[in-house]
Amino acid sequence: MHTSSVEVIAKQSQIAARQLASSSEKLRNLALVKMAEALEAVKHQVLEVNAQEVWQARQEGQSEAMVKRLTIDDKVFQYMLSRLRKVAQNPDPLNRVLEGHTNPNGLRVYKKSVPLGVIGIIYESRPNVTSDAAAVCIKSGNAVILRGGSEALQTNILLADAMMAGTLSAGLPENSIQIIRTPGHEAVNELLTMDAYVDVLIPRGGKGLIKRIAEGTRIPVIKHYDGICHLYIAEDANPTQAIELAINSKCQSIQVCNALETLLVDRQCADQLLPLLRSEFDAHHIELRGCSQTQQILPDIAAATEEDWSTEYLAPILSIKIVDGIDEAIAHINHYGSKHTDSIVTQSLAMAQQFEQQVDSASVLINASTRLSGGGDYGLGSVIGISTDKLHARGPVGPSELTTYKWVAYGDGHLRS
Repeated sequence: MHTSSVEVIAKQSQIAARQLASSSEKLRNLALVKMAEALEAVKHQVLEVNAQEVWQARQEGQSEAMVKRLTIDDKVFQYMLSRLRKVAQNPDPLNRVLEGHTNPNGLRVYKKSVPLGVIGIIYESRPNVTSDAAAVCIKSGNAVILRGGSEALQTNILLADAMMAGTLSAGLPENSIQIIRTPGHEAVNELLTMDAYVDVLIPRGGKGLIKRIAEGTRIPVIKHYDGICHLYIAEDANPTQAIELAINSKCQSIQVCNALETLLVDRQCADQLLPLLRSEFDAHHIELRGCSQTQQILPDIAAATEEDWSTEYLAPILSIKIVDGIDEAIAHINHYGSKHTDSIVTQSLAMAQQFEQQVDSASVLINASTRLSGGGDYGLGSVIGISTDKLHARGPVGPSELTTYKWVAYGDGHLRS
């Protein structure tokens, strides 16, 4: 029977994963440092190949947003290196005793963190995911199979090959990092059938990709759907702080999953704040759409439709709604939000706690920009993405989130009576 290249990769990854599970923290950290060094050595090549793929994307009429995600410039490259080095310095997520006790009969029982095994990462356009995913998987003792989009295939292969060489030079098992080199959907469809070898799939990209992966496999999937993120400005909010947080949440980077999409403003401060917010958003060329009450204060903005409240724009558009107090704000977020990232601006500890407890999202922020929920700003180093699931991981998916646990019992000839 013919064995496909994807099946060969999956089998090799499983063998590597079993060896990685018992690798020392020191060895894995050395591998991460060597991976960064190996990437640095091919920087010129990477930028050259990536520039060619960016040119090709433009020739094919891809959107500017897509081109931006595809591009590796010097700043992005340095960021990729810094993430590898940062994750090497983070605490070891493996072999932590999560809980334990000794029974009256002397049996010692404990629960310890262990790797998941083989992680398949399927992603679109962003070549920096190649290094982020490899970093998080190696740190957590998992073997990784990378499958990036065809628009960045050559860039991804260069990055992956360099990091593979880095892991080998550090002494990690061969095939700890692998990449599927064939373009087209066939290889992805095949990877989805590899439940005998692959333990978890993580898709990174648009909703269509994630839905297709989740519905097309028996392998568990860590999903990240929409980022319909809210900021609620409470009636007692400091006006200067509220404006700064709203602008940063929306404008610091528009095409990302934790950018602000709906601004909720308390009725008690709307008359004062909305004209000031309008002026700032105008300066950043943000199109505003508002509820009927918002339009009474800002009469020349477009009306927000029912669809706007459920839309992740990833664009210079913001919907604004005036709400009657914190209860209405929380109800709106829980109804229309995507359980990703939501924030409140308030000086009241009681309101902050109510918001924290009642908003059902992976990240809830108090007096802080929604843009901080990406993982790096939480001190996690590299992350693969942000999960809007509740099982197995929620929020930023870093090395600790790519572990599971096993129960271990030490006895001395103990028998079941």
